Amino acid sequence: MITFSGVQPSGIITIGNYLGAIQNFNPNSSKENNLYCIVNLHALTSNPDPLLFKEQTKSLLALYIALGIDQHSTIFIQSQVKEHTELAWILQTLVKMGELERMTQYKDKSNNNKENANAGLFTYPVLMAADILLYNSETIPVGQDQLQHIELARTLATRFNNKYQEIFKLPVAKLNKKGAKIYSLNDPLKKMSKSDPNPKSYISILDDLKTITKKIKSSTTDSLGEINYDIENQPGISNLLTIYSLCKNITIDQTIEFFKDQKYSFLKENLIEAIWQILEPIQDKYYQIIDNQKIIDQVLKDGQKIAKQKAEIQMKKVNKVVGLYD
Repeated sequence: MITFSGVQPSGIITIGNYLGAIQNFNPNSSKENNLYCIVNLHALTSNPDPLLFKEQTKSLLALYIALGIDQHSTIFIQSQVKEHTELAWILQTLVKMGELERMTQYKDKSNNNKENANAGLFTYPVLMAADILLYNSETIPVGQDQLQHIELARTLATRFNNKYQEIFKLPVAKLNKKGAKIYSLNDPLKKMSKSDPNPKSYISILDDLKTITKKIKSSTTDSLGEINYDIENQPGISNLLTIYSLCKNITIDQTIEFFKDQKYSFLKENLIEAIWQILEPIQDKYYQIIDNQKIIDQVLKDGQKIAKQKAEIQMKKVNKVVGLYD
């Protein structure tokens, strides 16, 4: 079974990304069947600064290695495997305009920044479908907000298979039911997002202990003074309880029992400790790796070789049935 996961090199991975998706990644026995892609072509839709962009790509790669992903997975950079864009163009000829117009992430991002509502942002889901289908990926670890994109990938795979020949497998989203959606620290009605302009809304995996402490202590709660898991009436407290339960790998019921009759300050202090227990060893490894170009180059070289071999095989099949010269 092939598992594929892609993350943009924005320079930030939140605790929400880690607990909701990355930690949910369950490697198979074969390293070649677990693909972790740094989707830098997707990131171009936000028009990043070129020099900073390259450094952020390197930073994400180092963070992947620090998380131990390279031990059981193939890590590679999207732009180094040109077949991603080749397949994306073919899939663009199959997708309907109305299907892309209905994508909620496009609506949200284009409404928030109309000047950046570029064509790449509009066709972003097609490139994501190509990323997945290029490797006949079967399992895609994602958060709740990405389910619509996986469904489009399935739709395009079915449409291609019916029109030409059965080439693509239908991918299935793998959702962490306990922590598929972790909410903003200062607005618990919104998803925690690395793109949020307010850095107090999220915990970055690279935040130091002092920063984490400030963010958690200032996080939104309520005036009820009781610790309950009640998303409707106590969304802030419920969000903190969810994060704690995932950090400790315990159930919500066990979490509630632990904090029963305690003050909000006690919850926040314990949550800070739980988060730091996870992030401290990750950060230690990250800062050892980020300046070791030899390790980074070797991981990239190995990853590109494996990904390229798989992609070339798939594109030969696609080009043949579509009628393109290879």
